[in-house]
Amino acid sequence: MINTSSRTAYKHIRPLQTRWADNDIYGHINNVAYYGFFDTIVNEYLISMSALDIHDGAIIGLVVETHCNYFAPAAFPDALEGALRVAHIGNSSVRYELGVFKKGEDAALAEGHFVHVYVDRASRKSAPLPDALRKALLSLT
Repeated sequence: MINTSSRTAYKHIRPLQTRWADNDIYGHINNVAYYGFFDTIVNEYLISMSALDIHDGAIIGLVVETHCNYFAPAAFPDALEGALRVAHIGNSSVRYELGVFKKGEDAALAEGHFVHVYVDRASRKSAPLPDALRKALLSLT
């Protein structure tokens, strides 16, 4: 069995709203929903820190790698929490590590990671992380 991280290993935790449509025919939240949770956790944090302008910013983050381990099921209408930390910051890339927990519980239902490569919005060529983004990311290490 893979050991999960405690919620205290994460720097940022936010509520996640499950939806009726997240459940699959097996009666639990389908695996694909967890990747949506991951995107929500990261982007909510970056937007709230004024570190990323998703509509008009000069750079955007493209996901180039993802992974998720599932440990226990959840189902609508469970109250969940998403947790975020940063494992690596490069010149133009970031590795985010994420956990999904039932509200108030210490053991993760799922943990994963994804890597964003930040690129110029117009050219799609890799771009260095702006100072505001780097500062927001450093607070999660």
